[in-house]
Amino acid sequence: MAALRMDHVGVVVEDLGAAKEFFAALGLEPGNEGAVEGRWVDRVVGLEGVRADIAFMQTQDGHGRLELVKFHSPPGPACDPNAPANVPGIGHIAFAVDDVDAAVARLQALGAELVGEIDQYEDLFRLCYIRGPEGIIVELTEKVG
Repeated sequence: MAALRMDHVGVVVEDLGAAKEFFAALGLEPGNEGAVEGRWVDRVVGLEGVRADIAFMQTQDGHGRLELVKFHSPPGPACDPNAPANVPGIGHIAFAVDDVDAAVARLQALGAELVGEIDQYEDLFRLCYIRGPEGIIVELTEKVG
């Protein structure tokens, strides 16, 4: 048995529209969207009475995909949208961009905030963490070397 590829990363959000707008501003393209409910999804995710909307977003090369999920039911626990980057779980999602400054400006116009600063790692990358909707931390990297 071997994993063939990483298919996608699922991210649960409260505001599906804001999350789609954020990732579109980053350059991701919309993919399939729809609603899911019924016994099959209840069994898969281990919850009862699931009713959710999903929207896929993908990178321009088609290799990186996000599944944004808005659960309408059952209600989930509250989370801390300002949790620091060292909280256990998926800490951040990273994207290579052609211009970190331009990407940050586009995302800040939508209300995103830098977690720290834009900095350079050796002669290889300029990078930063930026916090988007629902507190999602996104790492942006621009190759400079």
